Amino acid sequence: MTAASATAGRRAGRTAAFATLFRALTRRGRPGEPGPVERFRALPAMAGDAWRGTYPHLGKGRVALFLMAVAYLVSPVDLVPEAFLTVFGLGDDAVVAMWLGGALLVEADRYLGWRRTAPVVVDGQAQVDRT
Repeated sequence: MTAASATAGRRAGRTAAFATLFRALTRRGRPGEPGPVERFRALPAMAGDAWRGTYPHLGKGRVALFLMAVAYLVSPVDLVPEAFLTVFGLGDDAVVAMWLGGALLVEADRYLGWRRTAPVVVDGQAQVDRT
């Protein structure tokens, strides 16, 4: 791999991260669809349902990616150290943070859609949860 292709790959990754976050924050759907705040508030419930196995659309691989991104952001060990490269060292952290934010908001939107239509069993009878 040449230096030019590596630079192009990093640039494409940054562009994809920006685009994902931008779509997640500015997505305007039909009336009644959740906004960014409602999606953010759904994250704990989504994590709980995924942990219990009741939300089937959030696989273990996706959860592992989210956890690795959080670990990378809080870890003192960095791929590009800020101490030596100052602003450029923060760039890799910013890309990871933007990807994580956008991916979580998109996944929360999908979770809220699933929750609106998922059947809930009450006293042995399936009902649709409209909360």
